[in-house]
Amino acid sequence: MSHLIETTIKGVNLKFETQSGVFSPSYVDKGTLAMLALVDFEEEDKVLDLGCGYGIVGILAAKLIGPENVVMIDKDTLAVDLSQKNAVLNGVSEVSVLQSDGFSQLSDTGFTKILSNPPYHEDFSVAKNFIEKGFNRLVLGGKMYMVTKRKEWYRNKMNSIFGGVRLQEVDGYYVFCAEKRSNDYAKKRKKV
Repeated sequence: MSHLIETTIKGVNLKFETQSGVFSPSYVDKGTLAMLALVDFEEEDKVLDLGCGYGIVGILAAKLIGPENVVMIDKDTLAVDLSQKNAVLNGVSEVSVLQSDGFSQLSDTGFTKILSNPPYHEDFSVAKNFIEKGFNRLVLGGKMYMVTKRKEWYRNKMNSIFGGVRLQEVDGYYVFCAEKRSNDYAKKRKKV
C-alpha cells in the first residue's frame, strides 16, 4: 500500500511517496522531527543521512544546503528506491542515494554532520557500527546526531567513542549530539 505524505519542516514544503515495508510509511516519525528540530544545516555542511528510509532527513538537508552536499544511504532496496523517487519529487534529484549496509558501500568521508534514527528496537549491533564507523567519517568538529527511545546505552556508547555527548529530550525521544574533537576514540580498547 502506498502513501503520499505532504509536510513542512523548517519552513520547507516536502512531499514523500512511501509504501508499506519502510519505517513510518503513513506519517513523518516524531523522533525524526525531534532530531531535526535540534539540527541547524549550514551552507558549508556535508551531510550523511545514515539509514535514510524514504528520505526525509537527506531531502530536507538537500533543499536547505544543496543536493551536492548530501549523501543518503540505507541497506533496504525499497527505501533506496523511494528516496531516489522522493529526491526527484522534491527537486533535488542530484542528491547521492546509495544502497549500503551501514558504511560497507560508502567510500565518502569528511562529513560535518551525520544524522540517524537507528533501528533501536533491535539489538545494539547496528547502532554500535553506526557510531564507531560514523566517528571515522566525520571531520574534526563534525557532529553525529541520533534519536532513539533508549537513553543509557546510547549515552554510554557515544561518550566512550566521542568523549562526550549532549542529550536532549524532545516529545519523549532522546536526541544525542556528539562532536568529534580528536581523531582517536575517547577510550582506547584494551588489547586482548
